[in-house]
Amino acid sequence: MTLNKNKMVREIGRRTRLRNRDVQLVLETLIDVWTEELIAGGRIELENFVVLEVKEIKRGKNTGTLKNGNDEYSAPTTIRKVLLRTSKKLRSLL
Repeated sequence: MTLNKNKMVREIGRRTRLRNRDVQLVLETLIDVWTEELIAGGRIELENFVVLEVKEIKRGKNTGTLKNGNDEYSAPTTIRKVLLRTSKKLRSLL
């Protein structure tokens, strides 16, 4: 089974008896807040579930080049990557 946003909205609405529109607004706002936090380089920790954090990776001086049609430019020396780790409790349940 795949749990997408629409299914989450319906299920949360059913369990809480909130209107689906209200649940959708809260869910979209939560995603916006998390996105802003990760862009700022922050960390999101949901107790007993997951940890999301941004890691900056330095690639050194010999990063190579990237091509876009006829244009060629240097690849960035640092990249940012989002890491997701499961909590100890979730790992034990899986």
